[in-house]
Amino acid sequence: MKLIIKLLVNAIAVFAIAYLLKDNGVFLDSYVTAIYVAVVLSILNLIVKPILIIFTLPITIVTLGLFLLVINALIILLASKLIDGFSVSSIWIAIIFSILLSILQSILHSFLNEEKK
Repeated sequence: MKLIIKLLVNAIAVFAIAYLLKDNGVFLDSYVTAIYVAVVLSILNLIVKPILIIFTLPITIVTLGLFLLVINALIILLASKLIDGFSVSSIWIAIIFSILLSILQSILHSFLNEEKK
């Protein structure tokens, strides 16, 4: 149940950010597509992201972790290639999408954690 709630919160965050950036090159079909994006991003973050982090560890260390923004953007671009109703126009928009998604997910998940206490 907790996993489903987290995925729905992530889908809400994806939908909100896609709506916010719709004039800048982010396209999202529907609410259902937002759920698909949340699931695919979760799977990609679980499987692909650790592999990319290991391969790019030297450049991540040199840039003091800022290269992780590029890795997150690449994960979002990969998700946009895998899902038909979701598209991101460029790497820069994907970086902005990634930053906003991280901030919004942190805020929404903190609300969920406060309700349980």
